Amino acid sequence: MPGIEGKAKMSKSSGNAIALSASPEQIRSAVRAMFTDPNHLRVEDPGCIEGNVVFAYLDAFDPDQDELAELKTQYQRGGLGDGTIKARLEVILQNLIAPIRERRAQLSEDRGYVLEVIKEGTERARERTEATKREVVNALGLFQL
Repeated sequence: MPGIEGKAKMSKSSGNAIALSASPEQIRSAVRAMFTDPNHLRVEDPGCIEGNVVFAYLDAFDPDQDELAELKTQYQRGGLGDGTIKARLEVILQNLIAPIRERRAQLSEDRGYVLEVIKEGTERARERTEATKREVVNALGLFQL
């Protein structure tokens, strides 16, 4: 996914990403800062969807792709403002991220559960790594001391 500024891929370290733990305010701020078409100065102006970060996100997350296709046509023709498409994207991202954020908050309240999940995952990873190592050693005809 492109970063919200449209210059590079999304990256936490570049500060151009929307975290799954983002607050509603952080999501709103990120969407409002998203790069659109710099030549689309007025609602009446035709807009370009290629390179438009808002449409890239809508392509990825909008559940109503048929309506999105109509909005793209309208945007390209003129008569659809950037604020309208950003508002649509914000609602979609808020609805997508809210349950993730809520589940994360629930899990963070139960440190014992989180630590147990990490411990079990670590043990499974060790077992799988050991099995893979044995396969490689056998396949290469090596033996262990």
